[in-house]
Amino acid sequence: MAKKKRYWLFKSEPDVYSLADLKRDKKTYWEGVRNYQARNLLRDEVQVGDGVLYYHSRMKPMEIAGTATVLKAGYPDPEQFNPESRYHDDKSDADNPRWYVVDIGFEEEFAQPVTRDELREMPELADMMVLRRGARLSIQPVTPAEWKAIVKRGRAKR
Repeated sequence: MAKKKRYWLFKSEPDVYSLADLKRDKKTYWEGVRNYQARNLLRDEVQVGDGVLYYHSRMKPMEIAGTATVLKAGYPDPEQFNPESRYHDDKSDADNPRWYVVDIGFEEEFAQPVTRDELREMPELADMMVLRRGARLSIQPVTPAEWKAIVKRGRAKR
């Protein structure tokens, strides 16, 4: 039986890798996740065909800039094995990798990004993880209703 499509929010600092970078590159692997809970989501939960809200963090205002699609399910992050990489982990080995990535492909740039303040104003997003105090995971689940509301808002010219 096929798995049901799921939705996620992936955080990225726009000066590190923005939605514009993904749009230019068409696809990338989501490297550098170094939190075990987020790693577990990438390794075990995120699947081909899942939707991704592309969230620009550490900027003002923080915003969801658009969407992407998961193209390849979790596999070992190659950067953990590269001593030249800022994501190198000398405790990881090929037989027992610690960190995982997924491949994502550009889907859509919103007509207007949806800011964090706008998210807070939308009653249907009251329970959204990214809005909870202390919810700092770089990979977060999103409900189908949250996805639909955000995509609708992002596509609207305001």
